[in-house]
Amino acid sequence: MNLYVGNLPYKLSESQLQDLFGQHGEVKSAKIIKDQATGQSKGFGFVEMSSNDGGQQAIQALNGKEVEGRKIIVNEARPPQKKSGGSGPRRY
Repeated sequence: MNLYVGNLPYKLSESQLQDLFGQHGEVKSAKIIKDQATGQSKGFGFVEMSSNDGGQQAIQALNGKEVEGRKIIVNEARPPQKKSGGSGPRRY
């Protein structure tokens, strides 16, 4: 199960994120999204749990929990949306 994790503290590391979620089931991966130019955290990331049960348990336990002074948001990740763009005529 893939989880979206928002409102993360900017100094939180991927290993800390993995440890936090590992208390609720096996974590396959933990990724914090970073700005390409600066390498700074954007304050959100994704955690892949090995089972749906572990994912649901993590959502129940961690959504709204305070981590280093910030209440994190945890929910099931949605697939990326297709971006619409540039195929139509320009309007001036």
